[in-house]
Amino acid sequence: MSSETLYGMAAEFDTPEAILEAARVVRRYGYREARTYTPFPVGGLAEIFGFERTWIPAFFLAGGIFGAAGGFFMQWFANVVHLPWDIGGKPMNSWPAFIPITFEMGILFAALTGVTAMIVLNRLPQPFHAMFQLPAFERASRDRFFLCIKSTDPQFSREKTADLLKSLHPLAVLEVPR
Repeated sequence: MSSETLYGMAAEFDTPEAILEAARVVRRYGYREARTYTPFPVGGLAEIFGFERTWIPAFFLAGGIFGAAGGFFMQWFANVVHLPWDIGGKPMNSWPAFIPITFEMGILFAALTGVTAMIVLNRLPQPFHAMFQLPAFERASRDRFFLCIKSTDPQFSREKTADLLKSLHPLAVLEVPR
Protein backbone atom coordinates (compact mmCIF):
# COMPACT_ATOMS: atom_id res chain seq x y z
CA MET A 1 0.00 0.00 0.00
CA SER A 2 1.53 3.34 -1.02
CA SER A 3 1.58 6.31 1.33
CA GLU A 4 -1.08 8.04 -0.83
CA THR A 5 -3.53 5.20 -0.15
CA LEU A 6 -2.55 4.82 3.51
CA TYR A 7 -4.52 6.72 6.17
CA GLY A 8 -2.18 5.61 8.92
CA MET A 9 -1.02 2.83 11.22
CA ALA A 10 -3.23 1.65 14.08
CA ALA A 11 -2.53 -0.39 17.18
CA GLU A 12 -5.20 -2.28 19.10
CA PHE A 13 -5.06 -2.53 22.91
CA ASP A 14 -7.26 -4.27 25.44
CA THR A 15 -6.92 -2.04 28.55
CA PRO A 16 -7.17 1.69 29.20
CA GLU A 17 -3.79 1.61 30.96
CA ALA A 18 -2.16 0.19 27.83
CA ILE A 19 -3.61 2.89 25.56
CA LEU A 20 -2.60 5.58 28.05
CA GLU A 21 0.99 4.36 28.15
CA ALA A 22 1.06 3.97 24.36
CA ALA A 23 -0.17 7.55 23.96
CA ARG A 24 2.60 8.80 26.26
CA VAL A 25 5.25 6.95 24.26
CA VAL A 26 3.89 8.12 20.92
CA ARG A 27 3.95 11.75 22.11
CA ARG A 28 7.45 11.31 23.51
CA TYR A 29 8.60 10.21 20.06
CA GLY A 30 7.23 13.43 18.59
CA TYR A 31 4.11 12.25 16.77
CA ARG A 32 1.45 14.98 16.61
CA GLU A 33 -1.14 13.44 14.26
CA ALA A 34 -2.17 10.59 16.54
CA ARG A 35 -5.76 9.81 17.51
CA THR A 36 -7.22 7.44 20.07
CA TYR A 37 -10.55 5.64 19.85
CA THR A 38 -11.91 4.28 23.13
CA PRO A 39 -15.25 2.83 24.25
CA PHE A 40 -15.36 5.23 27.22
CA PRO A 41 -13.43 8.32 28.33
CA VAL A 42 -9.94 7.48 29.55
CA GLY A 43 -8.61 9.95 32.08
CA GLY A 44 -5.38 11.60 30.98
CA LEU A 45 -5.66 11.15 27.20
CA ALA A 46 -6.80 14.74 26.64
CA GLU A 47 -3.83 16.03 28.61
CA ILE A 48 -1.37 13.85 26.70
CA PHE A 49 -2.56 14.96 23.28
CA GLY A 50 -3.27 18.52 24.32
CA PHE A 51 -6.86 19.55 24.82
CA GLU A 52 -7.92 21.85 22.01
CA ARG A 53 -10.13 24.76 22.94
CA THR A 54 -13.40 24.95 21.08
CA TRP A 55 -15.68 27.78 20.01
CA ILE A 56 -18.83 25.97 21.14
CA PRO A 57 -19.20 27.92 24.45
CA ALA A 58 -18.91 31.19 22.51
CA PHE A 59 -21.72 30.03 20.21
CA PHE A 60 -23.87 29.22 23.25
CA LEU A 61 -23.22 32.70 24.66
CA ALA A 62 -23.87 34.47 21.34
CA GLY A 63 -27.08 32.50 20.81
CA GLY A 64 -28.25 33.33 24.33
CA ILE A 65 -27.53 37.04 23.95
CA PHE A 66 -29.18 37.16 20.53
CA GLY A 67 -32.24 35.25 21.81
CA ALA A 68 -32.62 37.44 24.91
CA ALA A 69 -32.25 40.63 22.89
CA GLY A 70 -34.70 39.33 20.30
CA GLY A 71 -37.23 38.33 22.96
CA PHE A 72 -36.99 41.73 24.66
CA PHE A 73 -37.23 43.58 21.32
CA MET A 74 -40.24 41.50 20.28
CA GLN A 75 -42.15 42.46 23.45
CA TRP A 76 -41.01 46.07 23.38
CA PHE A 77 -42.06 46.48 19.73
CA ALA A 78 -45.45 44.86 20.32
CA ASN A 79 -46.23 46.89 23.46
CA VAL A 80 -44.64 50.27 22.68
CA VAL A 81 -44.61 50.69 18.90
CA HIS A 82 -47.13 48.41 17.25
CA LEU A 83 -50.05 48.34 19.70
CA PRO A 84 -49.55 50.72 22.66
CA TRP A 85 -52.28 50.43 25.31
CA ASP A 86 -52.44 52.62 28.35
CA ILE A 87 -53.34 50.14 31.09
CA GLY A 88 -53.82 51.75 34.48
CA GLY A 89 -51.29 54.49 33.74
CA LYS A 90 -48.39 52.02 33.66
CA PRO A 91 -45.46 52.81 31.38
CA MET A 92 -45.51 51.25 27.92
CA ASN A 93 -41.94 49.98 28.28
CA SER A 94 -42.45 48.02 31.49
CA TRP A 95 -39.26 45.96 31.36
CA PRO A 96 -39.93 43.88 34.51
CA ALA A 97 -42.93 42.34 32.73
CA PHE A 98 -40.65 41.41 29.81
CA ILE A 99 -38.10 39.42 31.88
CA PRO A 100 -39.71 35.92 31.74
CA ILE A 101 -39.99 35.87 27.95
CA THR A 102 -36.55 37.48 27.57
CA PHE A 103 -35.04 34.76 29.76
CA GLU A 104 -36.84 31.93 27.99
CA MET A 105 -35.87 33.19 24.52
CA GLY A 106 -32.25 33.48 25.67
CA ILE A 107 -32.24 29.86 26.87
CA LEU A 108 -33.99 28.61 23.73
CA PHE A 109 -31.64 30.35 21.31
CA ALA A 110 -28.54 29.41 23.34
CA ALA A 111 -29.54 25.74 23.24
CA LEU A 112 -30.42 25.71 19.54
CA THR A 113 -27.31 27.64 18.50
CA GLY A 114 -24.98 25.60 20.73
CA VAL A 115 -26.27 22.22 19.60
CA THR A 116 -26.16 23.27 15.94
CA ALA A 117 -22.59 24.56 16.40
CA MET A 118 -21.57 21.32 18.12
CA ILE A 119 -22.94 19.21 15.27
CA VAL A 120 -21.30 21.37 12.59
CA LEU A 121 -17.91 21.81 14.32
CA ASN A 122 -17.68 18.10 15.16
CA ARG A 123 -18.48 17.31 11.51
CA LEU A 124 -21.44 15.15 12.43
CA PRO A 125 -22.91 12.95 11.20
CA GLN A 126 -19.81 11.18 9.94
CA PRO A 127 -21.04 8.22 7.90
CA PHE A 128 -17.50 7.22 6.85
CA HIS A 129 -14.10 7.28 8.50
CA ALA A 130 -11.00 5.42 7.36
CA MET A 131 -10.88 3.47 10.64
CA PHE A 132 -14.29 1.95 9.84
CA GLN A 133 -12.57 -0.23 7.24
CA LEU A 134 -10.75 -2.27 9.91
CA PRO A 135 -12.78 -5.36 10.84
CA ALA A 136 -11.51 -5.19 14.43
CA PHE A 137 -12.60 -1.55 14.83
CA GLU A 138 -16.20 -2.56 15.50
CA ARG A 139 -15.03 -3.50 19.01
CA ALA A 140 -13.90 0.11 19.66
CA SER A 141 -17.35 0.85 21.02
CA ARG A 142 -17.29 -2.16 23.37
CA ASP A 143 -13.99 -3.34 24.77
CA ARG A 144 -11.02 -2.37 22.57
CA PHE A 145 -8.80 0.71 22.49
CA PHE A 146 -7.18 1.94 19.28
CA LEU A 147 -4.33 4.34 18.66
CA CYS A 148 -3.86 5.54 15.09
CA ILE A 149 -0.91 7.55 13.80
CA LYS A 150 -1.91 9.33 10.62
CA SER A 151 0.31 9.19 7.55
CA THR A 152 0.17 13.01 7.35
CA ASP A 153 2.32 13.29 10.49
CA PRO A 154 5.78 14.72 9.69
CA GLN A 155 7.41 11.94 11.75
CA PHE A 156 5.50 9.18 9.94
CA SER A 157 7.49 6.45 8.25
CA ARG A 158 5.78 3.16 7.57
CA GLU A 159 8.62 1.02 8.94
CA LYS A 160 9.61 3.19 11.93
CA THR A 161 6.00 3.81 12.93
CA ALA A 162 5.13 0.11 12.69
CA ASP A 163 8.20 -0.79 14.77
CA LEU A 164 7.28 1.79 17.41
CA LEU A 165 3.71 0.52 17.62
CA LYS A 166 4.90 -3.11 17.84
CA SER A 167 7.24 -2.17 20.70
CA LEU A 168 4.17 -1.06 22.70
CA HIS A 169 2.93 -4.70 22.82
CA PRO A 170 -0.49 -4.23 21.25
CA LEU A 171 -2.88 -7.01 20.33
CA ALA A 172 -2.36 -6.07 16.68
CA VAL A 173 -0.72 -3.45 14.46
CA LEU A 174 -2.80 -2.66 11.38
CA GLU A 175 -2.41 -0.56 8.27
CA VAL A 176 -5.43 1.68 7.78
CA PRO A 177 -6.32 2.23 4.11
CA ARG A 178 -7.50 5.66 3.02
